[in-house]
Amino acid sequence: MRTVTVVGASLAGLYAARELRAQGFDGRLVIVGDEPHRPYDRPPLSKEYLTGLADEERLALTDAEETADLDAEWLLGVRARGLDARGRTVLLDDGRTVSTDGVVVATGASARRLTGDRPSGDRRSGVHTLRTLDDARALRAELTRGPRRVVVVGGGFIGAETASSCAALGHEVTVVEAAPLPLVPQLGPELAAVCAALHRRGGVGLVTGASVSALRGGATVTGVALTDGRTLPAEVVIVGVGATPNTAWLAGSALVLNDGVLCDDGCVTSLPQVVAVGDVASVGGTRAEHWTSATRQPRAAVANLLAGRTVESARAVPYFWSDQYGARLQFAGRRRAGDSVRVVEGGVSDGAPGEDGLLARYERNGRTTAVLAVDRPRSFMRARRELADEADRVPV
Repeated sequence: MRTVTVVGASLAGLYAARELRAQGFDGRLVIVGDEPHRPYDRPPLSKEYLTGLADEERLALTDAEETADLDAEWLLGVRARGLDARGRTVLLDDGRTVSTDGVVVATGASARRLTGDRPSGDRRSGVHTLRTLDDARALRAELTRGPRRVVVVGGGFIGAETASSCAALGHEVTVVEAAPLPLVPQLGPELAAVCAALHRRGGVGLVTGASVSALRGGATVTGVALTDGRTLPAEVVIVGVGATPNTAWLAGSALVLNDGVLCDDGCVTSLPQVVAVGDVASVGGTRAEHWTSATRQPRAAVANLLAGRTVESARAVPYFWSDQYGARLQFAGRRRAGDSVRVVEGGVSDGAPGEDGLLARYERNGRTTAVLAVDRPRSFMRARRELADEADRVPV
């Protein structure tokens, strides 16, 4: 290969570029990004950046020295609009084309919006998503204007972290979650209930079992109408209802698209000269929107791209973490419905994790399938290593 194009100046895209150079690729390297920014770290956006504890310099994932070492052509602020696999060309929105021998798809995902929300360019003031640096800039500016009534729609990890940050800034916060409990798909009902209690401990209201039926207000949002008939007053509404993989630009490209770009266990798509990594990649049928996936997948993906076939697997024990209300949650493994749950360290106080946290194991047929820790980092790391060792011996 003489030219490789990384589409997506994301965390996963940057790691892919690093791997290309580390694995000996010395040809032309092109990095395309739809944002005008160089790669930055997204997890702090809902935490340290939003609360003012971190500035934009601390978000940067590269510096001048590494940028020089990568020796890449950066095409930033331009969106890819198509992939001509037969002609081996990436088509850009501004009319330019990039001829290439290999492609790394790292276009990530975009925040979902509420059904019925006004189209782009006609959205109410005060309604935000939190996915990009520009999103975070706008939300941070609004939250520094004085106390606000904030409604966070969606009780997943981003919603919980954002609610925690807003509460820390002194705002009156309510979280709305359509499910009976937030985080049930990830944690199961027993431990989702324990983690839901963190909202109460943090002074945040939690409304469950109700969806948003409409936003109130004219040009500026004034409230959130719920399906149970209530209306919550709000000057700020933050929508955290998941993300959609950015695959529209690949329509008609011959790649298989199914909730992301479908890949084998080595991130190789139906076209051997195209691999996919990060939030946009459905690796072995699973799309994992986690920092660790974005940083680990590129090693195997690049090895397979350079080899022209799958020679290395990117499969690993899933891992993610979340910081909310002064607590660190860490999870590893693959929980399934029907797994039993056992708290093996620490405990629960008033429905929430106790002062010394907790470590819980999910078990199936006498085997640990996943672990959850709250403020138990050392115990968690031991349990995570055990899971990894077990995964090496037993097919998942």
